Amino acid sequence: MAQIGLRNFYYALMTTEDTATTAAVYGAMKRIAGINSIDISPTVNTATLYGDDMALATASSLGEISVTIDVADLPLEDLAALLGHTITNGVMVSKGSDSAPYCAIAFESEKHNGETRYVKLLKGKFSESQETINTRGDSIDYQVPQITANFVARANDSVWKKTTDSSDTTIATSWYASIESA
Repeated sequence: MAQIGLRNFYYALMTTEDTATTAAVYGAMKRIAGINSIDISPTVNTATLYGDDMALATASSLGEISVTIDVADLPLEDLAALLGHTITNGVMVSKGSDSAPYCAIAFESEKHNGETRYVKLLKGKFSESQETINTRGDSIDYQVPQITANFVARANDSVWKKTTDSSDTTIATSWYASIESA
């Protein structure tokens, strides 16, 4: 089904990273208002085995998942949290030694049939993004903040994404309660 909207963007920092034997632990989910767009681009690596002048087998593996997010406004507090920077006396301080934490994101999109698609990406790191700021000319041209991330599958369970469709509004309440809900 076609999707016709995008809203309710949340993130949660991973407080304990997952390993092969332990599950990830996430902090509280925090909303960033005004999501404009999100682009999710999984990299799938494929290979084909040839023999006897024909293809005998094919295999694929999931690589990194590139995510680009445009928002109407990205508060410094949220930007600092996602990039591993600090806020001192209301000023975001960015150091070359800062390290972005792993996090998860969640959002929803209305479908043309009235249902809602809910999506969570579970393990990613945001990175510094290019900024382009233009002068105002004869017409107004909004320039919205953009932030990019690379997501991967979790080590513990190989899950990288959760998706559900529902017209039941109770899903929204539990969907945003925590990353592991729903």
